[in-house]
Amino acid sequence: MSEPPRKTAFVKSYGCQMNVYDSTRMQELLTAQGYDQVDAPEQADLVVLNTCHIREKASDKVYSELGKVRVMKEERAAQGKDMLIAVAGCVAQAEGAEITRRQKAVDLVFGPQTYHRLPALLKARAETGRAVVETEFPAEDKFDGLGGAQSRKALKQGVAAFLTVQEGCDKFCSFCVVPYTRGAEFSRPVHQVLDEARVLAEAGVKEVTLLGQNVNAYRGKSAAGEITSLAALVAELSRIDGIERIRYTTSHPKDMTDDLIAAHAEYHKLMPYLHLPVQAGSDRILKAMNRGHTAEHYVRLIERMRATRPDMAISGDFIVGFPGETEADFEETLAVVRAVKYASAYSFKYSERPGTPAADRKAQVPEDEKANRLSRLQALLTQQLTDFNRGCVGLTLPVLVEKAGRNPGQVIGRSPYLQSVHFDYPAGREGEIVACRIDGTKTNSLSGIAIEVAA
Repeated sequence: MSEPPRKTAFVKSYGCQMNVYDSTRMQELLTAQGYDQVDAPEQADLVVLNTCHIREKASDKVYSELGKVRVMKEERAAQGKDMLIAVAGCVAQAEGAEITRRQKAVDLVFGPQTYHRLPALLKARAETGRAVVETEFPAEDKFDGLGGAQSRKALKQGVAAFLTVQEGCDKFCSFCVVPYTRGAEFSRPVHQVLDEARVLAEAGVKEVTLLGQNVNAYRGKSAAGEITSLAALVAELSRIDGIERIRYTTSHPKDMTDDLIAAHAEYHKLMPYLHLPVQAGSDRILKAMNRGHTAEHYVRLIERMRATRPDMAISGDFIVGFPGETEADFEETLAVVRAVKYASAYSFKYSERPGTPAADRKAQVPEDEKANRLSRLQALLTQQLTDFNRGCVGLTLPVLVEKAGRNPGQVIGRSPYLQSVHFDYPAGREGEIVACRIDGTKTNSLSGIAIEVAA
């Protein structure tokens, strides 16, 4: 007797790297449950939308996407095929049962702290025939519920992978929903992180990016019950054979400790690239944002980092048009940008997040003024990115080969500064670290010539 066909699943991720990691873990859970992954929602028996609440009008975009998937579900039903629709992530956490009320086609709603229960939620949906909503913060450790480090073998890994080490946030910036959707700060035990990293190394991963809402707030327990800092965790990860590169994101200035700054000089596997959001350059606005630091403190941190590691590239986040921001405040943000000189950055217009303190403030900046300031900020940041890339021309950089390029005989790799590098190199050599002399720049990438295989 032939086996019944395996079910299919499509998981779409929105937003941050943490969501990408969560989506990968959901795919692993589903693979273990007998689902094959497909590339298009219309091919799937189960569609999971892993949502993000950071961007503007996030909920509206989710409901728009659900409308499209509902049509696919109806078309499959006309063909005698079933489709389940699940909404996961931060919008699911924030909206809860409102999602199933507004969109009857949705079968499952679950937040970022409960996706490890996905198999049980699918079972409950099958048994009851009713939509299942699970947005409580569970008492159990989500990562224990994901089946341990070995479950990461369920999907083929590339040469670079994300590894969540910390979740949640206790900072309560006045514009941010993360403390409400991801919960309080939680650090995974050291052994969990190391076990997962070893499995990734066995699967051919050469570069791991440690993830957290405030990753440098990491305070995981060791086997002896001692509290371990992110710097100490990096030291442990550096000893794992096969892991050649380590990154971490996203950091908060308040948690940029002396030992972490020193780690960038001590451990060669720790890449010379730091994503450290500042959000604004005005102390008045930083206080209104409840950031807990000043602009000067932030700039001094960057100076200390570059004194420790002179080749350090800096990335940042900016919000323009925060309630009450004046033109003078905005000019102070531009002054910080000029002082730091960023290699990359993310910048956005402020948008209200329901339930956050800033959403209720009356001194909202007009949209046209926000757009004008964002345009000016992005012009400066783009020029700095261009200058940084041009400064790489003539350098020989160690480049991690990731995949084949568009042209025959070409590959695409990753520089220590997260730039894509295009160069000619034999096929099938993914995972090698190649000394590459940079000979040109494009809008978002570099080109180079392979010199030799670096150690």
